[in-house]
Amino acid sequence: MLMRVERPSAKEVYSNKFRAKRMEMLLEMVDEVLQKKDMCRILDLGGRSDYWLGLEHMWRNRKIYVTLVDLVPTPVADPRFLVIQGNACDLPMYADGEFDLVFSNSVIEHVGSWQNKVRMAKEARRLGTRYFIQTPNYWFPVEPHFRALFFHWLPRPWQRALVMRRDFAFHTRTDSIDEADRILNDAALLDHFEMKSLFPDGKIVRERFLGLFTKSLIAIK
Repeated sequence: MLMRVERPSAKEVYSNKFRAKRMEMLLEMVDEVLQKKDMCRILDLGGRSDYWLGLEHMWRNRKIYVTLVDLVPTPVADPRFLVIQGNACDLPMYADGEFDLVFSNSVIEHVGSWQNKVRMAKEARRLGTRYFIQTPNYWFPVEPHFRALFFHWLPRPWQRALVMRRDFAFHTRTDSIDEADRILNDAALLDHFEMKSLFPDGKIVRERFLGLFTKSLIAIK
């Protein structure tokens, strides 16, 4: 049986304990950079300033500059951020190792085919001397984009019927099969084996829920 979960507030999205813990882990890497350099340059693939500003209290005293890359960038009037339009799978304007750290939060599952995931992973590994790439775990029972138990494990015809019948979290009910398939194709969750394949030179950290379930996977180098 599917369980509906209410749409989260902005505060819940950007300040929940899991994201705070991720930021703690990320800042350990930032501090390693700042021990050697006077600033840390971060490339955020597919990110927005909302994520960083929601957790600003954790990093505001560090000299961090973030380049945000997105297909549809959202401008921000803050000198700590540079916003550019670009594809996380192909960033030829940047040289190898140009950034101290490449970061991405819940993006790689949205880039489409496996081939695109490979391309994004290669760019993350190429552009940064360090990386921190997070994605929801396929084997966690709650699908994070639909906020529903077991949704991603259902047969495709059942998934399509459900999104054509009711709203789910970030997705509004549709009467169109084409739109239903577009919604279902928006994210393809990854498991530990796939993340290790994408990031063979990194460590895959399991983000635990209740100490039992792996909620997210984080590739770290």
